[in-house]
Amino acid sequence: MKGESKVTGKELVFKTLRNEEVERAPWVPFAGVHAGKLKGYDAIEVLKDPDKLYESLMEVNRLYMPDGQPIMFDLQLEAEILGCDLKWVNDNPPSVTSHPWQKEVDFSKNIEKTDGRIPMVMDVCKRMKESVGETTALYGLFCGPFTLVSHMRGTKMFMDMRKNPELVKEMMDYAVEQGCRMVDYYVECGMDVIAPVDPLISQISPKNFTDYMTEAYTKLFDYIREKGKFSAFFVCGNAIRNIEEMCKTKTDAISVDENVSMVEAKAITDKYDVVLGGNIPLTTTMLFGNQMDNMKYVVDMVDSISLKNLIIAPGCDMPYDIPVENAIACSEAARDIDKTRELVKNYEAVDEDIEIEIPDYDTLDKVMIEAFTLDSASCAACTYMWATACDAKEKYGDKVEVVEYKYNKKENIARCKKMGVTNLPTLYINGEPKYISIIPSHDEFYAEIDKLIK
Repeated sequence: MKGESKVTGKELVFKTLRNEEVERAPWVPFAGVHAGKLKGYDAIEVLKDPDKLYESLMEVNRLYMPDGQPIMFDLQLEAEILGCDLKWVNDNPPSVTSHPWQKEVDFSKNIEKTDGRIPMVMDVCKRMKESVGETTALYGLFCGPFTLVSHMRGTKMFMDMRKNPELVKEMMDYAVEQGCRMVDYYVECGMDVIAPVDPLISQISPKNFTDYMTEAYTKLFDYIREKGKFSAFFVCGNAIRNIEEMCKTKTDAISVDENVSMVEAKAITDKYDVVLGGNIPLTTTMLFGNQMDNMKYVVDMVDSISLKNLIIAPGCDMPYDIPVENAIACSEAARDIDKTRELVKNYEAVDEDIEIEIPDYDTLDKVMIEAFTLDSASCAACTYMWATACDAKEKYGDKVEVVEYKYNKKENIARCKKMGVTNLPTLYINGEPKYISIIPSHDEFYAEIDKLIK
């Protein structure tokens, strides 16, 4: 791009985060375990072996030419240290399978930089800093306080918010302290942007945000600022109702996924001079689309909002199997939007015609609970939405049927369209959307089921 050599990608990210005018929006691909695919490593290898992680990140840097780049995208790193059991798979980050605070809350353990996989992460951070740190803004990501507490407490957290607010505040204070420790470790490694990733923020109301998150996150972002680093607030799901409250915590940037309209969100973030990042769709576009689909999405998004205070990025952690050419297409579009706009000006995507059979909900002999998720194995908000559905199965047994439709399968994307699913995750009961991007308490959820039990 003409004149681009005068400004490194790192400086472009910095200028954007300082709310300065830029000639193009920076490109920050969130290549978590997908980085391993570029070198033939599975998710387990790339999240446990520092040499394979470093090699994979360097390949991301070479192929995708990022202006900014995260080191690791694993929201279970801290939970594992604090006693959660993990389930490991080859194509996703691990998922939490146990919750140490389910019966009794214990604040005695702190995260130390010698614990778990933190030494590996710090080693790779330092190596990446030495190799590409002059030209690429490096991101240190950690599990946000609310999601960390949910990992520790499980679905009881949502009941606590209604019945035990003081305990919730104590747990959040503890989680913020652990977050500050992670900030210290990333500062020591020279990371440029430090970001809590908190998918579950999208699953609560603005009142709950104000009651439990505002003070906690303001403290966290103040701490990052005191350390001389930029901050970002990563959230997944339909977080639009909480975007304004997130801005008030004085983060430098907010990153959202495809559930959030960039036009609507940026109208809010611009009022607070907060940078907005996102929101290339992970499955419909990056995983199942082609190069033209990806370039057109980037062009259309950029053309719909102002360039200032914008970062072009995937909606969240990129799925493992995203075709390399699709991510390269996003990179090319972000780096030369004018050329790409001309290339896709006559392009129209063609939808696949997949036949989907919808149950006859009026004749069911049991209550049907359908969870529409991105993937409960990789999306924390989806994990706890699905866990809530499974809790109902455990309570009601054969009186209910529970099924999950993951958005990473083409037939489930078609099902979402046919059912009118607007946001993920969403819980349907007997064909009716009851909980759209908000996880209910057990009392509320079971009351809805009780109405329908025959």
